Amino acid sequence: MNSTLITNIGELTTNVAAAGDPCGTMRDAAVMIEGDRIVWVGPAADAPHASESDPAVERGGQRRDETPTAAVEVVDAGGRALIPGFVDSHTHLVFGGDRADEFEARMAGTPYAAGGIRRTVAATRAASDDELRRRLADFVAELHAQGTTTFEVKTGYGLTVHDEARLARLAAEVTPEVTFLGAHVVPAEFADRREDYVELVCGEMLQACAAHSRWIDVFCERGAFTPDESRRILAAGIAHGLLPRVHGNQLGPGEGVRIAVALGAASVDHCTYLDDADIEALASSGTVATLLPGVEFSTRQPYPDARRLIDAGVTVALASDCNPGSSFTSSMPLMIALAVREMGMTTAEAVWAATAGGARALRRDDVGVIAAGKRADLVLLDAPTRTHLSYRPGVPLIRTVWRSGRSG
Repeated sequence: MNSTLITNIGELTTNVAAAGDPCGTMRDAAVMIEGDRIVWVGPAADAPHASESDPAVERGGQRRDETPTAAVEVVDAGGRALIPGFVDSHTHLVFGGDRADEFEARMAGTPYAAGGIRRTVAATRAASDDELRRRLADFVAELHAQGTTTFEVKTGYGLTVHDEARLARLAAEVTPEVTFLGAHVVPAEFADRREDYVELVCGEMLQACAAHSRWIDVFCERGAFTPDESRRILAAGIAHGLLPRVHGNQLGPGEGVRIAVALGAASVDHCTYLDDADIEALASSGTVATLLPGVEFSTRQPYPDARRLIDAGVTVALASDCNPGSSFTSSMPLMIALAVREMGMTTAEAVWAATAGGARALRRDDVGVIAAGKRADLVLLDAPTRTHLSYRPGVPLIRTVWRSGRSG
């Protein structure tokens, strides 16, 4: 079993809340990894290798259950900051084509509209499995290089039974967090037969995708699916054993948040336009509000008011929404910087939302936290504090990434 001791950590973000600090910040800390798990966290002076006594004894840190069974690799963090790996709970990574022209048009003043999704659908249908797989592998490598260690991937660019099933199958090759999003938009061939398409999504398409998926999602928005259609689709997915999540309240006020809360959805994503009733519903529920600031950056829409949500007691996550139309970035550090600059969050809140918050949006308790027993997904920053993620936007500060205990 591989063992690694990361020591001389200047600032450690554990996300184990302590004394009013939700980030559980520690100074001059160390972390011990065995295999794919964290087994000890505590002061560097008390690290297991620093004692001549039994290293399983708790000495100011979290208790280790076992002693190392092999030589320990010691990594000197050099006073740098260590944080949990980013958890990106909203991406659309399996697609063909490019929509750079739409971005350029938006920067010149053309409003964003969901209808552009159909262009990507056409390009995706025309792409082979191997082409999509290669492109997906490139995106995954991009995520890992930027510190993302857990991520979700949605379908939604096939919109036929065959194409949605192959997108779900390809996504499942790279992550267990696959979301069936046949209800992304109504495809062109069903423009005059909406009811037939909803029936297809709830029936044959869902059956073809369920085996490869953990989640079901619906774009509850004008230009996409109505509240009644959204309820039907989500209910069908739940009946097939999938867990619900919702795209909602992106382009204007709507029922997305209330539908998500009523159905016990893990997350409602976007949340750009919320009224007091929406926020109250979220605050009294287990549904996470996942904010996607890359969308507002790319579409020039108003940013969500994260401060209002946090102050009301809503659990907030940050995600990239990496997709070719409205947020073609996979950078979680950029999401943190935007959340701090544009959405009223502190850096500590934004880092929590991009790690522990994302884990909650995926109903995961094994990631997003640096604690004994958790998966060893860690990011060493080339900076002394996590604040540098927003203080130095656009600078590549990811020095080392450990995924399941392995660096590289």
